[in-house]
Amino acid sequence: MNTENNNNNTHSDNFETEVAVVILNWNGRKILEEFLPSVVKNTTCKNAKIIIADNGSTDDSLEFLSQKYPDLEQIIIDKNYGFAEGYNRALKHVNAKYFVLLNSDVEVTENWLEPLVSHLDANDNVAACMPKILSYRQKTHFEYAGAAGGFIDKYGYPFCRGRILNNLEADENQYNSPIAVFWTTGACMIIRSKIYKELNGFDETFFAHMEEIDLCWRIQHAGYELVCIPQSQVFHLGGGTLNADNPKKTYLNFRNNLFMLVKNLPEKKFKRTILIRLFLDSLSAAIFLISFKFAHFAAVIKAHFHFYKSIKKLNKKRKDILATSKVADVPNIYKKSIVLKFFKSKKKLKFSDIIKL
Repeated sequence: MNTENNNNNTHSDNFETEVAVVILNWNGRKILEEFLPSVVKNTTCKNAKIIIADNGSTDDSLEFLSQKYPDLEQIIIDKNYGFAEGYNRALKHVNAKYFVLLNSDVEVTENWLEPLVSHLDANDNVAACMPKILSYRQKTHFEYAGAAGGFIDKYGYPFCRGRILNNLEADENQYNSPIAVFWTTGACMIIRSKIYKELNGFDETFFAHMEEIDLCWRIQHAGYELVCIPQSQVFHLGGGTLNADNPKKTYLNFRNNLFMLVKNLPEKKFKRTILIRLFLDSLSAAIFLISFKFAHFAAVIKAHFHFYKSIKKLNKKRKDILATSKVADVPNIYKKSIVLKFFKSKKKLKFSDIIKL
């Protein structure tokens, strides 16, 4: 058992293990009880180990783990730092070639890890991979947080191969080919530890939500690719910490999306994109207001207030990122508005209706 502290551990390429599956837990005893058995049973990849990083839980998670899974390594973090900083702190204590970031509410399937590791082993230009993510509640359909690979549109709205806004497609094996994507989901991604450390991991100011998309954007600035490997399949419950109806989630999504755009947009697209996005956010706020969703309306206002307070620091981050960027244009950004396309469509929009592969 390791206790987290503020020492910044560094490691050479003499790794203790090839693959470290790191599950970040916060007050998730019941979730661990339900989902951890599949991870223990099906993580059969050679030279892989499972680590539970506890983000300051106040329930009986640690007692449960010590009693039921005494052989699993634990990293104890002193308080809840959120998803971004929690993982950054935990991974300082992990010496592995590949980090697997796995949500505690994910059920994995037999041999889920092998295709992901094999792809990274065979492709040095690929920084991170993700599996096909299906819904734990409705296993015939894709899950919101990743589906069969993540993308964004020109205004920074995320969507997936298998999920357009809130419309989830049934999995009919239509997206079973590996594909380069814009982002890999934080629910389940495998990433080269060297690249994670070189890019300083997640941006801790995000706390939670969209930090993985920001990291993936920076990975592509650094000249690497991201891939979805559907030959690996997992089932994600989703909404375990914050569900879609929680105003805090609305706040984090609106704020962090603006943070991400300011940090990563090229200069030639920056001003126009941000102005349009702020206008679109104001429309969303108005819809919340007229729908009597006052807490969500307030969340958008709060997100914008904190965005304006942070603009100076964000601009500095953007200059630093662009100064070292190895690409003129980051690929896999949809050149149109996914929101406009969605609302103009007279049918339920599918990924294949937008991007032809």
